[in-house]
Amino acid sequence: MDFSSFLTSLATSFIIFLVLMILFTWLKRRPGNHVIYYPNRILKGMDPYEGFRVSRNPFAWIREALSSTEADVIRMSGVDTAVYFVFLSTALGILVFSGLFLLPVLLPVAATAHTVMKAIDTTSNGTFNDLDKLSIGHIEEKNVRLWAFLIATYWVSFAAFFLLWKAYKHVSSLRADALMSPDAKNEQFAVVVRDIPSVPEGQTRKEQVDTYFKTIYPDTFHRSLVVTDNKKVNKIYDELEGFRKKLTRAETIYAESKGTANPEGTRPTTKTGLLGLLGKKVDAIEYYNEKVKELSLKLESEQKVTLKDKQQSAAVIFFNNRVTAAAASQSLHDAMVDTWTVVAAPEPRQLLWTNLSKNFYERQIRQYVIYFIVFLTIFFYMIPIGLISALTTLANLKKYLPFLKPVVDQPRIRTLLEAYLPQLALILFLALLPSFLLFLSKAEGIPSESHAQRAASGKYFYFSVLNVFIGVTVGSALFDTFKKIQEKPDSTIALLAKSLPGSATFFLTFVALKFFVGYGLELSRLVPLIIFHIKKKYLCKTEAEVKAAWAPGNLGYATRFPNDMLVLTIVICYSVIAPIIIPFGVVYFGLGWLVLRNQALKVYVPSYESYGRMWPHMFNRIIAALILYQATMVGYFAAKQFYYTPILIPLPILSLVFAFICTKKFYRFFESTALDVACRELKETPNLEAAFRSFIPPSLSGEKAGEDQFEDAHAQDARSTSMV
Repeated sequence: MDFSSFLTSLATSFIIFLVLMILFTWLKRRPGNHVIYYPNRILKGMDPYEGFRVSRNPFAWIREALSSTEADVIRMSGVDTAVYFVFLSTALGILVFSGLFLLPVLLPVAATAHTVMKAIDTTSNGTFNDLDKLSIGHIEEKNVRLWAFLIATYWVSFAAFFLLWKAYKHVSSLRADALMSPDAKNEQFAVVVRDIPSVPEGQTRKEQVDTYFKTIYPDTFHRSLVVTDNKKVNKIYDELEGFRKKLTRAETIYAESKGTANPEGTRPTTKTGLLGLLGKKVDAIEYYNEKVKELSLKLESEQKVTLKDKQQSAAVIFFNNRVTAAAASQSLHDAMVDTWTVVAAPEPRQLLWTNLSKNFYERQIRQYVIYFIVFLTIFFYMIPIGLISALTTLANLKKYLPFLKPVVDQPRIRTLLEAYLPQLALILFLALLPSFLLFLSKAEGIPSESHAQRAASGKYFYFSVLNVFIGVTVGSALFDTFKKIQEKPDSTIALLAKSLPGSATFFLTFVALKFFVGYGLELSRLVPLIIFHIKKKYLCKTEAEVKAAWAPGNLGYATRFPNDMLVLTIVICYSVIAPIIIPFGVVYFGLGWLVLRNQALKVYVPSYESYGRMWPHMFNRIIAALILYQATMVGYFAAKQFYYTPILIPLPILSLVFAFICTKKFYRFFESTALDVACRELKETPNLEAAFRSFIPPSLSGEKAGEDQFEDAHAQDARSTSMV
């Protein structure tokens, strides 16, 4: 990419962002769009403009974001969202602190070097000469000026250590404040027990569980909820809910058809076959009413069978105080670790019920099988990613697709393709992966949604780094270096080390495209807005359907954080090689903080709350990026034949020691609730029955009180057992 193409890319992206921001300012003021731009506030019963001043200024949202506090974020979107902003602030701080030294020191050092560059040292494949003069590639081998870059490598590392330590302490205090809140939370009185042994003769599963925990916790045990196989009852429940929605829709259509010209209205019809398109034509309201009655009876019958005959080797245990539950979740309950495994209960909405009954050894086997599948996924994805990087250069397009040459040779088209083609191809390719990784994480047997999201996020991060960062870096020189490697195999490491700077401009454009276009679309919410209005006009008939059409969803940590980490990894790894990338990283995280602050306060609604348990995962990934950066710099200085390269060797060791100290000091509190935190007084006596009911799956709750239904079924089970 030449300099004009880079400027075209940057200017176009910035103009797109400004246009989207102006659209956002105009669209959000229209009352019909409030559900798209203020859904969080609307769902909390607040006025969209409550606490804010209505303004036509397209930059007013920036002032509102900057004036908001961490307490505002926690109140509107929870602790997990506040912790995500701690990550953004930490990443921004690392880059700002790094830039304070690297930009004023390294840029003049590189620019004033009187060196004739070799083609191998270019940061832009020899075309972006202005960038070359501001990079380490402009320093000749063994030159004393490399000392400045070596010191800068230490500066970036210690800036990261300092800010990560402060962030870990701050997040720990956020988690502690949330968990010691005087407001009782249902999950704080419960634990999940898995790997329950076979039921002894003469006992039911519930009697076995109750006896076991009453013996250990005679004064604080409240009751148990045995996990059941809900596959069949869930299917009936989902079918019933589907027909209830169809009935409501049909009744609404019928009511709307009544008017002056037709006071009786027109009763809607449907067909009884596949998707209502085939089969006998019938009155829709009567048909749906019959199906609802039929399925209600079927559901009630299946609920009794499920509760009586489909109990599994897992349960949720309830205690009458938070301290006992916290102590139980971190205690060894049996001499064998594969029996009576107890962990803290997540929120009821987080539980992955189908995973709770998977036994200890099945979970271990599944975990290793999934890791192997992820390894294969990463390995085989490197092939197409490398090909995308190599083939989407214009030279290779003309070489391998000669029929495109007349189009590619057009100056304007060539400039646009150079600016966007590789980056867009890569972004679209990556969009296919997250759902697959989340599916794999849940298949491990993980018990909660937040844990599965963290696991998927980790897989996606390593995939992104190994395939995008390393894959593009190597792939960009794949066709150029393969012949040289073939001729001289012992030069492989040196050639790969020297290929790193050649991708600098690719990543500069990649980051710029993500923060201007990506955050512009995020702020304007054009795609959700268009989808909502299409659904509302042509598909939605009931209030529930309209509400489902504008439901905002959550921040999406499983994909958002790995994408942010990819950018942070790229910027850190290139911060010393090509310091000019640092301002782009600062803009990415600074703009991201502003845009997402607005979205957290007004748009997104969290689907779960884990009280900051994502932070240790974030911390470990930042450390991994830091170690990759340090190892990269060791290899690059070695390729520069700098005699003092061994001075950098302690850096990765320091990073590991720092991570070890932080983990030992802070991590345990994120794994378990400290008893000192759990023992704080509550505002009022907890409603333990409400806590119990909150954990009953919707498909088993029925029309009557859920706990009565459970007790009736278990009592019947006990009677039938005693008669045998």
